[in-house]
Amino acid sequence: MVSLKRVDLCSPNASVTLDAVRATATVLAATALLLFSCSSPAPPTPSTPAVTSAPAETPSAATTPPTSAPAWQVGAKPLPLSRDGFGQILPTPPVLANRSLPTTDLLPPPAGNRFSGTVNPVPAEVLARSTWQAACPVAAGELRYLTLSFWGFDGRAHTGEMLVNASAANAVVTVFGQLFAAKFPIEEMRVTAPAELTAPPTGDGNNTTAFVCRPARGQANWSAHAYGLAIDVDPFCNPYTKGDLVLPELASAYLDRGNRRPGMITAGDRTVAAFSAIGWTWGGTWTTPKDLMHFSANGR
Repeated sequence: MVSLKRVDLCSPNASVTLDAVRATATVLAATALLLFSCSSPAPPTPSTPAVTSAPAETPSAATTPPTSAPAWQVGAKPLPLSRDGFGQILPTPPVLANRSLPTTDLLPPPAGNRFSGTVNPVPAEVLARSTWQAACPVAAGELRYLTLSFWGFDGRAHTGEMLVNASAANAVVTVFGQLFAAKFPIEEMRVTAPAELTAPPTGDGNNTTAFVCRPARGQANWSAHAYGLAIDVDPFCNPYTKGDLVLPELASAYLDRGNRRPGMITAGDRTVAAFSAIGWTWGGTWTTPKDLMHFSANGR
């Protein structure tokens, strides 16, 4: 799994503007931090999508995530670090318990709301803003740059980007074509930037991503993500758990898998079936840790 740094603030019962929701979230986040510091220790049948190797949309600098905190986090501090280096686990604020923020378009949306998937060598600009470096266990030439259509929580079609191992590129396009046909919602899909690996934990990441050059969580060996052979889908809605650790750190409301909400992955659903069809394993089948967001080609 990969934990990134963004919060969705959408109150399910409120009929207000997004700015008002974001302002509410700021107050709730600050209140949660204060309390912590003062407390004692059946969808349509998908068709196989066409995979093209035509040049993808030229990626722009806009696809690099912003370095400043989102507006709703202004004035709020990152989660205090726990002994294991992650953020302290705080209760999920009510405004995050049913996550469904609109998606920001970083690439042009698909024409006619039809699925499009492209497979290309990784452009130099994309490689430069990714976590790839010479010490990674996979050469740059062994990766492929994908653009993939997806449905946002806002009910609109968007275009995302992803780096994956060349050996899995066409199969991954097929999977996301099936998720698109099923209208499975995804909040964002972009290439992970180097700064995100060491950013302070805000506990709110929800980026669907594949290649991230880092060791496996809590280990010295490389993660399957470092080979481009693993994908995390909607991490906030499908958190990683090990003992009392929850990642993303504010996602504990999503530990209740009986409370089905958009973006959640459950045993036997279309998302699990689509990845299983290409031979990938779901981390939700593991005993410990349980990695509900994670799919991998090598079972790790």
